[in-house]
Amino acid sequence: MQGPARCSFFKALLWALALAALLQLLYLSLLSGLHGRQQRSRYSELFGGRRGEAPGRPSEQQKGQLKRALASGGRLDASGQYRIYTDMLGPPERAGRAPDLVLATHTSLSNLHQLQELVGRWQGPVSVALFAPGPAEVRLATLMLYALGALCGPVRQLVRAHLVCHSGDLAAFPELEDRAEFARLKACGDVFAKLARAGAGRRNYALGANASYPNNLLRNVARGAATGHYTLVLDVDMLPSEGLREDFLALAATLGAEGPPGVFVVPAFEIRHTRRLPGAKAELLQLYQVGEIRPFYEELCPRCQAPTNYSRWLNLPPGSSLNIAYTVEWRDPWEPFYISANSVPPYDERFKQYGFNRISQACELHVAGYSFSVLNNAFLVHKGFKVPSEFHAQKDAENQRNKVLFRQFKQELKLKYPSSMHRC
Repeated sequence: MQGPARCSFFKALLWALALAALLQLLYLSLLSGLHGRQQRSRYSELFGGRRGEAPGRPSEQQKGQLKRALASGGRLDASGQYRIYTDMLGPPERAGRAPDLVLATHTSLSNLHQLQELVGRWQGPVSVALFAPGPAEVRLATLMLYALGALCGPVRQLVRAHLVCHSGDLAAFPELEDRAEFARLKACGDVFAKLARAGAGRRNYALGANASYPNNLLRNVARGAATGHYTLVLDVDMLPSEGLREDFLALAATLGAEGPPGVFVVPAFEIRHTRRLPGAKAELLQLYQVGEIRPFYEELCPRCQAPTNYSRWLNLPPGSSLNIAYTVEWRDPWEPFYISANSVPPYDERFKQYGFNRISQACELHVAGYSFSVLNNAFLVHKGFKVPSEFHAQKDAENQRNKVLFRQFKQELKLKYPSSMHRC
């Protein structure tokens, strides 16, 4: 081939390659746009209609927040075993005061329906960490969180929701084949009713042979949304007394920062029947007199709550305002529920499933020099009596494994707090 002809050939080849590259870029751009339209279609079609067609439908801002949360891929926990997606619904619509009292809780899908009554009773900021142990649960959890944010005003206004799953699972918005199943969700009550049906008959911690419920990791994730605030960490199937948040904030405003660090213990109880849970101490005392209310864990582990000194608390008449009733010394194996500044030591995330997960943190508070002050009017109520027959079959084996870990944990505290005079 002669020189001019060869030059023309190479020019043509370069033009052809450039054109191919341009067409490829155009194709990718069109494909990306199509994918984006498909994703937007999924969001709108899943719950029916376009924005503004029906009250309570998700806004573009809510859709965008979920997209961003999922696109981030989450973050791995310190062990690398779990993936954490924070603020799946974005920050709550209702701005809180500073400092506020944040209720931090955790759950699996089987108990997520309990959030409805908890939010209704609390009437303030709530942070919930939801655990999904497998790909199918991750998919369902993503959908249900989105449904709650889209259709439930109180959830949208007050709740920060976080999803925790195994590190090998990735949360993604489901395909449109799920549309028929969720087209029936027209209102907030429909979402919680579906969650209640899904959780019916399931036992806590019974997640299967290859899944462990990371309760302390979940507690820390929920607490992470309360930076700069007070926190009350409790299980999702418990309810606080009415007005506890407002009453405690009024008490906190009168307390100085002097003296050693401390936490405020909220006595916990169990109720036999859950038709009407007491809101005030006077009502709780009446139910206690007729045997409908008893101290938390009275049948399973009375020593685990004994330092609360229930007889003393129950004999105190209801006060006109929330105050510190008395201060007690921590002793093994007390695991109180309490209000604290969010600067308290985190829960040790090595504890999973049943046993020693809360006591380990209370033990560290004691070694670190925290005081335990019991509040006079405030209380928590667990829905239902705790009885041995309701626990999963592996409970005792899990408790023994965590008992060994707890012994190690106590030795580690001696190194962490070498000058402390307190021991567990």
